[in-house]
Amino acid sequence: MTGEDAWTALEARVQTWIDDDPDPQTAEELRRLLAAARQSPVGLEPGREPDPTQRQALDARVAARAELADRFSGLLQFGTAGLRGRLGGGPHRMNRAVVIRAASGLADYLIGELDGVSPPPRVVIGFDARHNSSQFAVDSAAVLAAVGIEVLVLPWALPTPVLAFTVRHLGADAGIMVTASHNPPQDNGYKVYLGGRVVTDAGQGSQIVPPADAAIAAEIARVPSVASVPRAESGWTVLGEEIVDAYVQSVLSLADRSPEALEAARRVRIVLTPLHGVGGEVAARVLAAAGFTDVFVVPEQEAPDPDFPSVAFPNPEEPGAIDLALGLAADESADVVLALDPDADRCAVATQDPRARQHRGPDTAGADGWRMLHGDETGALLGAAAVDRLAGQTQGAVLASSIVSSRLLGRIAEHAGVGYAQTLTGFKWISRVDGLVFGYEEALGYCVDPEHVHDKDGISASLVVATMVAGLKASGHTLMDRLDDLARTHGLHLTDQVSARFVDLADIGAAVGRITTTPPRSLGGSPVTSVVDLAAGTDDDRDGLPATPGLRMFTADGTRVVVRPSGTEPKVKCYLEVVEPVAPDADRAAVGHARSAARHRLDAVAADVRAALGI
Repeated sequence: MTGEDAWTALEARVQTWIDDDPDPQTAEELRRLLAAARQSPVGLEPGREPDPTQRQALDARVAARAELADRFSGLLQFGTAGLRGRLGGGPHRMNRAVVIRAASGLADYLIGELDGVSPPPRVVIGFDARHNSSQFAVDSAAVLAAVGIEVLVLPWALPTPVLAFTVRHLGADAGIMVTASHNPPQDNGYKVYLGGRVVTDAGQGSQIVPPADAAIAAEIARVPSVASVPRAESGWTVLGEEIVDAYVQSVLSLADRSPEALEAARRVRIVLTPLHGVGGEVAARVLAAAGFTDVFVVPEQEAPDPDFPSVAFPNPEEPGAIDLALGLAADESADVVLALDPDADRCAVATQDPRARQHRGPDTAGADGWRMLHGDETGALLGAAAVDRLAGQTQGAVLASSIVSSRLLGRIAEHAGVGYAQTLTGFKWISRVDGLVFGYEEALGYCVDPEHVHDKDGISASLVVATMVAGLKASGHTLMDRLDDLARTHGLHLTDQVSARFVDLADIGAAVGRITTTPPRSLGGSPVTSVVDLAAGTDDDRDGLPATPGLRMFTADGTRVVVRPSGTEPKVKCYLEVVEPVAPDADRAAVGHARSAARHRLDAVAADVRAALGI
């Protein structure tokens, strides 16, 4: 097909989509692009060099055609993360037309799964405060209700964990959460959970996994047009505040409300930021009910705002994202900073670490020793707290983490006589572990209450961290002291990440393929002793886990590196871990020395990984 033939075919597809688009805004957006793509420069003669004005018009036409080609490169892929993409018109963007098709496909899947079963499927829908989230929720409700599905909609923009809780609490067969989590403001997304009568095993109420994702995608692909999808104007139920109350009470089941614990909680000063997301109000309510009344919410980031104006990227892991919170913590002499991502399913923790103080440079919270704990540090703290809550009742209890998370949780489990499971990345896998009492992944995701929420939950994790801080403070200790104790018992595990963001997704596969084909012979000066292509799925010590893209390497000194493409962002991520031995009776200075030695080793490993990836 010639270039002009390809354009003619694309032009026809664009016009067909515009005619079927239920949203006047995205339809007009596509019309403007189509007009620019059709534009012919005035006075341009064949064989003659265009003048500057004509060149500008030609460039605009090329850009418009390229943009349309991208928007119509295929239907936005529905997978184990549901849908996630940039807002805009066209099948390869998040918009009302794509959401209506997705809801119709999900409806057909549920009706097929429960064919002949009464009553009809029940679906809960939640949404955050991002652009178009509430509209996407209404569109989904209209589609599902039109085919007889019972639809329950959360009362206002609420955290993802509230939706995940409600799916289990109300025995729903499915749940939809309209959110793009911590993605940039121009994105939105669509998470799907299955439970009730559709999923009845340990994964009940968790996000979808294969083969359900492919089955739903196949139903979506069969939807011929938006116009063919019936939509009701009413017929769904908007839940009341009682569902939020029920979630709050479930989280508070983790709290110690003894007089001593409440007194300890009152002595803790907390800085909380929801990063312009929807978790602030619920998190503050939970903390207050548990006795934490000295809470400062970062004022610039308190109210939900879909443009996230105070941060370059609304992810607590990104540089600068919690600087306002750290500054407020320094001003108010806080004990801990708790930072939620925009849909509050992740939680970052920051504390003052005297060994991180800098005596040169500007007078900032960082210079005074305030730092965010790595996700693996928080995961270890929460895992140890979960073991403590078991109070010796370890029969059948399991801790779990992903293959890219620190090995420290496994050592904590072994030492406590508790089971341990390693899973593929993503809470859709972690939440499915039988006997789970705590699970985490290093990207700030923690499941501390799997009985009620089969997903990561930043609000319940925040409460457990605050409770830990209160107990430690009452005995004259800090989170850093607790981390030192874990190092004395299990060795000092230090982790870090090397990542590279790509514009062209093809470059991701090339980068991973390069290191898979020619892995480094040594990392940080230690010989590489094991190289496992995770895509082969043949590693016997992975408990039969499914194949997954990536590579895992071990060295003679116990260093581990995992390289994999991100499942939610155009990135290659490399997860690094070194383990430094620490004597059981090591004093604080000795633990600090071990931490410094581990940091030196980790930096050397990071340099070698960057060189191997060519980044």
